[in-house]
Amino acid sequence: MKTQVAIIGGGPSGLLLSQLLHTRGIDSIVLERQTKDYVLSRIRAGVLEQGLLTLLEEAGCADRMHAEGFTHDGTLFSNGEDSYRIDFKAHTGTPVMVYGQTEITRDLYAAREAAGGQIVFSVEDVRIHDATSDAPSVSYHSNGTEHRIHCDFVAGCDGFHGVSRQAIPLDVRTEYEKVYPFGWLGILSETPPVHHELIYANSDRGFALCSMRNAQLSRYYIQCSLSDKPEDWTDDAFWQELKRRIPSDYADKLVTGPSIEKSIAPLRSFVTEPMQYGRLFLCGDAAHIVPPTGAKGLNTAASDVHYLYTALRAFYERNNSDALEAYSQTALRRIWKAERFSWWFSSLMHRYPDQSAFDLKMQRAEIDFLRSNTAAQKAMAENYVGLPY
Repeated sequence: MKTQVAIIGGGPSGLLLSQLLHTRGIDSIVLERQTKDYVLSRIRAGVLEQGLLTLLEEAGCADRMHAEGFTHDGTLFSNGEDSYRIDFKAHTGTPVMVYGQTEITRDLYAAREAAGGQIVFSVEDVRIHDATSDAPSVSYHSNGTEHRIHCDFVAGCDGFHGVSRQAIPLDVRTEYEKVYPFGWLGILSETPPVHHELIYANSDRGFALCSMRNAQLSRYYIQCSLSDKPEDWTDDAFWQELKRRIPSDYADKLVTGPSIEKSIAPLRSFVTEPMQYGRLFLCGDAAHIVPPTGAKGLNTAASDVHYLYTALRAFYERNNSDALEAYSQTALRRIWKAERFSWWFSSLMHRYPDQSAFDLKMQRAEIDFLRSNTAAQKAMAENYVGLPY
């Protein structure tokens, strides 16, 4: 087989890149190691920056998002019983959109299938060959048979555990990592959200987040120990702990119900440099991970897609490779700023096992400063709604 861009990974970043390239007449093949049903069963966050919305519109995949998504002009912060709101639109002129990542993936699959795009599921033993040459290729096994795709470029959109990053030699890449000493226990419930905007809560008992997917589907999180398992927490125990961590005005209004999904996510910050090796380009979790505080995971993947899509257009439409050669440097400038924001926000909202009395006073002072200082709120809002590409 031959294509212009071989895309490894059939999640939202790989699908979005494929669909955007299609709109410009650039051919691609997407390889995914899981089944389509498995990919669509993964529960992920859904706070979307304006940059991602614009990309989905350009890809022709934004109609359902605009019809069913929720525009949020701000968010609530609480510390114990004290709460305040930061108005994103007032500070930046820009809201965010709440629309589940699973729904984005579903929309992108529908678009690729309608366009006759080639997506190969359940692939095994994916390998990247001759990435530093002018004629790279990708081999894989499907149904016991080996196949090979000859291409101009390879986009590695296959996540943290994928093969793409590993294809960059160890003496070429440098990895930076911070592992946080806690996780997030999250549940999904068919209940109305406790508030029409997100609530980020700092309490003596740890962090909590009240979020939503739609008017009758809520997503809630509480900070938990890394040694905890989902089965350690009954639904009732979760709801009682969440109520202890949010202001009583909201706890009293919280509608509880059976969980339809329950999981624990560890938190880490991770970046690999460079994000390109010859004609192999990394996108999204293949190159970087952020803690979920601030919802930057999918949005940082989208910025990578933007830079790579723009660079590939310049190559194919104007025979200009400057943006491709600068892809890693360009993408990493924005990635490190998103990493900084996610690290800062995580440090602000969580309780750490080794925090001293001084550390807690500093955290409280930072929260008070954010509440009272317009410049601090503006900086926070600018980062939350998304820095420009």
